[in-house]
Amino acid sequence: MQPSFIKDKYPSGKFSIALGKKQGTICQLDIPEDPILQDKLLDAIERAANRLIDDNLVVQYYKVDRIQGVEQLGTGMLDQSLLKLPKKPKEADGWLNIAVLEGVVVGVPPGPVVASTGQIGKIVLEREFCSVNAGKKARKCDIILKFRVEDVSGDDNGSGSVDAVSEDVDYEVVKNAMEPLLKSEIRMPEGLQLKGILEEADIMEAAKALKIDAEANANAETSEEAKGDDEMVVNAFEVSGKIDYNKLVDNFGSKLIDPELLKRIERLTVGRGTVPFLHRFLRRDIFFSHRDMVKICDCLEKNLPFYLYTGRGPSSGAMHLGHLVPFLFTKWLQQAFQCPLVIQMTDDEKFLFKGVYDDENGDNLDYFAQLTVENAKDIIACGFIPEKTFLFSDLKYVGTMYPTIVRIWKAVTNNTVNGIFGFDGSSNIGKIAFPAIQAAPSFPASFPVVLGTSKESANMACLIPCAIDQDPYFRMTRDVAHKLVPKSHPLGGKPALIHSKFFPPLQGADGKMSSSDENSAVFLTDSNELIEKKVKEYAFSGGRETKKLQEELGANLAVDVAYQWLRFFLEDDEELENIGKDYSSGSGKYWSTGNVKARLVDVLKEIVSEHQERRDKVTEEVVLEWMKERSIV
Repeated sequence: MQPSFIKDKYPSGKFSIALGKKQGTICQLDIPEDPILQDKLLDAIERAANRLIDDNLVVQYYKVDRIQGVEQLGTGMLDQSLLKLPKKPKEADGWLNIAVLEGVVVGVPPGPVVASTGQIGKIVLEREFCSVNAGKKARKCDIILKFRVEDVSGDDNGSGSVDAVSEDVDYEVVKNAMEPLLKSEIRMPEGLQLKGILEEADIMEAAKALKIDAEANANAETSEEAKGDDEMVVNAFEVSGKIDYNKLVDNFGSKLIDPELLKRIERLTVGRGTVPFLHRFLRRDIFFSHRDMVKICDCLEKNLPFYLYTGRGPSSGAMHLGHLVPFLFTKWLQQAFQCPLVIQMTDDEKFLFKGVYDDENGDNLDYFAQLTVENAKDIIACGFIPEKTFLFSDLKYVGTMYPTIVRIWKAVTNNTVNGIFGFDGSSNIGKIAFPAIQAAPSFPASFPVVLGTSKESANMACLIPCAIDQDPYFRMTRDVAHKLVPKSHPLGGKPALIHSKFFPPLQGADGKMSSSDENSAVFLTDSNELIEKKVKEYAFSGGRETKKLQEELGANLAVDVAYQWLRFFLEDDEELENIGKDYSSGSGKYWSTGNVKARLVDVLKEIVSEHQERRDKVTEEVVLEWMKERSIV
């Protein structure tokens, strides 16, 4: 529920529903484009809402300690107004009110609340305000329902409401109330009615569009491979489904890092004595794909200058281990190549895509600017070479890059940007403009002082280590790069890229880790106790159900999160191989899930503790030094 501030006789609000296969495993519907069928969908939603009111269900309220409540129930129940505490919190802000109703658990602002759903009058969907925007192939849909709530008490101050809430909360009871929301099934009779309507013979086309077929749902004989192909989504803003990296490389047009290129990289790094061995991410095929890495090797052999460019979009105060992956590899590349590095903090992007505004407090741009400082501390703690590294905030440095940004804007059409990133008429103009800002650091002319270049002399090559979902930004960049550099540029202006696979979440779902789910990740601020709890409770196991089966069949290493995380963070190849042999055969020291998880906990505790020690030494003054515009060549 979000206030819509519609001036009307009755209190008004809006309810946003995200549907479609891109929205996750809860909803597997493709949305019909036919307005008549959309109305049937809205009718079903309206009936469901009013049934909850007619049933006069009791709403339970609890007052909980804010920190404990979020720790136990997660942040998913909080809306934007409750996510961030005021700069000067009052004593009341230390408490959180939560409401529980039929599997729905939400945080509610202070003030009067209704005791039961019967106190709300009939909900009427204002159809002239409803919108159903089905995207390409109807794979994503947002339904925005604006409605009136009529108070049956006949008075606007909420008579019959309750001001007192219980402080005696059983978190297990609340968690159990949330469980139905996490199951991929139709729970409400209105949903079953809608399913029946769509299966009628006279609207077979609708059933096809919505992919609701009773026989198909009953038999579910679709192969896992075909299902995975259908569900994989990888773009600059979303990663979901079962990831087929070979297919992804084919779709994107990049190249796999083959054994010959790997040997060449080893010869030009380990062979030169700058690093003792190839990074484990290369040895284990975690950084697996590239664009023009061969030409970067040419630059090394010809002693031509190049620089590294990577970045971070500060969306949370605490980074997690998934965020650490590209920075650990970039640190190795800088040491191996002994080259300059620029690190872009896209605080502008995060505000454009996630920022909010309200009439009372204004916007929260400063919030993202402060996140840049906090995330910069984590990045500096990774151990880059200070005299060869320039870390910058877009909000502070964009003026120097502006000539490059303008040239990119001139070279790229609106249709191209919309085609690559899926923007439409509802996107704010900042979103459409932003890809050029992320592209700009690919060109050395953006750093006249830092790299000592100008447009005329900007012939340094650029190598970008990143996760493969960021590749769309640089496909766009490479298409127009020749327009922004001198003809002597060794790659024709195009940035080279080296891509990583995604770091899996603890729950083992396909896709990549998310900051929004605190139990899907281990954060760099987590204590040793919390790390152990998260791994033991949430890390998805590829082990068998019983000891006997485990000894007979062994674990499935491909889906076991503890083993996959060890591939990322355990340095010793021989030990990793032994763990894999034991676990997959159900024998030896690491025959069980518990033993593998225990080894992972030890590895993570060491990594996180050492990182925290280094980060504690990084003050805001140190961050400013790293962000100072100076020569790093």
